[in-house]
Amino acid sequence: MSKEQLEIEFSKRIKESQGIIHKVSRMYCDNEEHRKDLFQEILIQLWKSYQSFRGDSKFSTWMYRVAINVAIQDLRKTKKKRLLFFQTNQFRDTSEEKKSEVESEKLKLMHSAIAKLNKVEKAIVMLHLDEKSNDEIAEIVGITQNYVRVKMNRIKTKLSKTVKKN
Repeated sequence: MSKEQLEIEFSKRIKESQGIIHKVSRMYCDNEEHRKDLFQEILIQLWKSYQSFRGDSKFSTWMYRVAINVAIQDLRKTKKKRLLFFQTNQFRDTSEEKKSEVESEKLKLMHSAIAKLNKVEKAIVMLHLDEKSNDEIAEIVGITQNYVRVKMNRIKTKLSKTVKKN
């Protein structure tokens, strides 16, 4: 495949799946400018490693894995201790605005609880919320399917306790 064909194919796939990069960027960044930088860094790393994508897994699975790894490396590099998750209204759509204050408060509590999770737990929650199967989550995160189930149960318990405290 020529370089031009490779670029065209890559661009097409990225356009179809760019929501993944946005989700990961939002999950791991609380600052708009930093989020844009992380988005660009993920794109760069995806392009650099695109030729190594063999098609053994779905493109989206591979994309999640690269994006999460880049985000985690970025966290280590900037040495952040706490990340804020869903702090702004960027995740809201117009139907959310119509929800009652009680539901809105519950959502804020849940987002706050998710923000307290470690980076791997956040990745698992994000993938779970994206309705990925345990097999896909295991492949993306690099753990066994059985451990995904164990981690998910522990995360649910952790979130429940955190929400109840508030």
